[in-house]
Amino acid sequence: MHYHPKSDLLNNRIILITGAGDGIGREAALTYARFGAQVILLGRTESKLASVQQEIAAKNLRPAFIYALDLLTASEQDCQRVASHIAGWVPHLDGVLHNAGLLTEITPMAEIRLPDWMNVMQVNVNATFMLTQALLPLLLKSASASLVFTTSSVGREGRSGWGAYAVSKFATEGMMQVLAEEHKHTGLRVNCINPGGTRTGMRASAFPDENKDKLKTPADIMPLYLYLMGDDSRRKTGISFDAQPGRKAGPAE
Repeated sequence: MHYHPKSDLLNNRIILITGAGDGIGREAALTYARFGAQVILLGRTESKLASVQQEIAAKNLRPAFIYALDLLTASEQDCQRVASHIAGWVPHLDGVLHNAGLLTEITPMAEIRLPDWMNVMQVNVNATFMLTQALLPLLLKSASASLVFTTSSVGREGRSGWGAYAVSKFATEGMMQVLAEEHKHTGLRVNCINPGGTRTGMRASAFPDENKDKLKTPADIMPLYLYLMGDDSRRKTGISFDAQPGRKAGPAE
């Protein structure tokens, strides 16, 4: 996307990012803070969240909140506790970026181990749903809120070996579409981002032999993440966007 946002695009916005400790989540948190937002960093590892929080403080940006939660073991009660804590910190949420995700080994469907299947569904579908449900009241208190899910090309067209991850992303696309339809007459818009091949740890685990220098960095794809959180996308809902339009799926060439 050739999008050039104003420097105050997210002034006074309050945005929660999951998986904010590293990779795309970390970059999104830093970027949103730089454009004026107050961010809430949610992730599994408190030390990583604290590091991002400190980086934001060092730049004299709006102070970030952190909340450690492992989505792999998160229950409905855990997610409700997150919402209760946040309601004690801020009056509403203007945005939620569901960035956290789990990818197990790439293997034929017949060989997927049930625990791996269940873990992927827990993180990518169940916990994401429970957290969304808990946070909806806070999002609906905003005059213009944005809920963004993370999808994948394999969540639109199944590809051999991507079993559990692909199915979880098909479910993510469905969750986004249903929520967008249910809230189309409110101030809440709901969309998906497919980041495409990006230089992250998850990507390296999927394609260990790939030349990472041929991949976009998380910073390179931030224009779309900014667009969907700011008022320029106010009328966009129920859409699955590509951060790297035209990019061919699979290893970088």
